[in-house]
Amino acid sequence: MSLKATVAAPFKRHAADRLGEGEFVVALSLEREWFSPDQAKRLVDVAVGRGLVDEEDGELVARFDPDEVAVPEDFRPDEDVLREQSTFETALDAVVDAGVEKQRAVAGINERQRALAVTIEAAAVLYAKEQGARVDHLVEDVRAELAEAE
Repeated sequence: MSLKATVAAPFKRHAADRLGEGEFVVALSLEREWFSPDQAKRLVDVAVGRGLVDEEDGELVARFDPDEVAVPEDFRPDEDVLREQSTFETALDAVVDAGVEKQRAVAGINERQRALAVTIEAAAVLYAKEQGARVDHLVEDVRAELAEAE
């Protein structure tokens, strides 16, 4: 939630679902004073990797409705939002966000991995898709990992 709130804040402040990357970085570093400009640029990479934003023609486009994300007045993100998550962690978070209990999701992923003899990442993405979670941005990563394993 912290990452999503952090990413939503600049979009909410500018009442937009599209921002130039520079505007986004300035909003987080100079306006909010949450990060250095380099850290804010790193956050862009993490947000793209997590499927929260897309990069289109030099702009960042929110893949969620920023207005539906609560950003409390005293909110301050942890620096761990700058850490990239593994494909498995990202898929698991998407499943939990889709309403599946975390323990049940992990069990389902492990079951798929054993039954199909695939990597944990592939099993996580497959399970996430079965649960209706938005993980299309992870599919190519898993394909590449599987191709390397051959």
